[in-house]
Order: sequence, then structure tokens, then C-alpha cells
Amino acid sequence: MKIFLTLAVAFTLAILSFIPLHQASAQDDKSKDIKAEMMAKWQKNATPGDAHKVLNQFVGDWDYTVKWWNLPGGNPEISTGENEVKWIMGGRFLLMDVEGKSMGQEFQGLGILGYDNAKKEYTNVWIDSMSTGMMIATGSYDVEKKQLTETGSYTDTMTGQDKPYKGVTTFIDKDNYAYELFSVGPDGKELRMMVITYKRDSD
Repeated sequence: MKIFLTLAVAFTLAILSFIPLHQASAQDDKSKDIKAEMMAKWQKNATPGDAHKVLNQFVGDWDYTVKWWNLPGGNPEISTGENEVKWIMGGRFLLMDVEGKSMGQEFQGLGILGYDNAKKEYTNVWIDSMSTGMMIATGSYDVEKKQLTETGSYTDTMTGQDKPYKGVTTFIDKDNYAYELFSVGPDGKELRMMVITYKRDSD
């Protein structure tokens, strides 16, 4: 009888000890699966793809001419400069380094342009020496029109409030492209405020 009871207790203890070990093993397997899934998704989102290849059209050294309208129907302010565009962060982002003149003053600008795989949209951040604010926009690319269209906001220096804008980049050929900036005019309607034409530097 004692032997029977001893075997029964031993068997019960063995079962009890096996259950949490089995559950722990299952939890470990599940944790590994989740970790593997997370790593695969992270890798996919971190890897440049076809949408990034579209941005290759920007890469190079460019001469530009900009026309800026302060008032609707008025004469534009015209200035020129240079724009050096190159890949950074392993082909994940473009860095645009601009030097020129604007309103008779030396002008510097920096832009970072990329494609967010997770959000599936282009993102553009712009800063320059004419403002302490940032222009931030997101957009998409139309393959047939060869246009990158973005919408975002900037700080209106007169009011200190955010103001919407739209930027449209049109790739004409491998050596020429144009950028148009639209905002809201005094009448509340869309107004083209700026046009920049870029020509690849052949030097």
C-alpha cells in the first residue's frame, strides 16, 4: 500500500512539474515567433525600395533659377543658386544642400527627403536661412505625370500661424525639373507663389 501511495505521489508530482515546463516552452516559442515577426517587419520597413528609386532623379549638382511672387499679379523676385543632392543613411534619405541669393541676401537651405515604408508616403523637411521655422510635408508620386506632389504647412511670418502649402515637382527629363509652390492668397484661393527651374550642372 505504501509503495502504491508513493508511486501515485511521485506520478502526480511529475505531472505537476511537467505542466509549467510545457507551458513555459510554449510561451518561449510564442515569444520567439513574435520577435521574429517584429524583426522581419522592422527589416522590411528599414530597407529602401522602389519608391526610393524614384528619388534618384534628384541626385546630382544643379543650377537653379527661382521666381517668387510677394503679391498676386506683381513682378516676381528672381534669384539663382546651386543645389547639391546626395543620398545619406545608406540610401534611405536625400540631403539637399542649397546655396544662392534671395532678396539680395546670401541664402542657405537644407532639405531632407525620403519615403516612409511604414506610412507609404514621401516625407520632406525643409529649413533655410530666411526663417527659424520648418516646412514639413508628405506626399505621393504620380508615375504617368512624373510628378511628386506634397502638402504641408509653414509658419506665416506675419501672423505666426501655420499656413498650408502644396509643392509640385515635375521631372521634365534627366537634366531638368521644376518645382512649384502653392499657398493660400488673400482671397482664400490657391495661389502659385514660387517656381524654381533646375538644370543639371554639366561641369
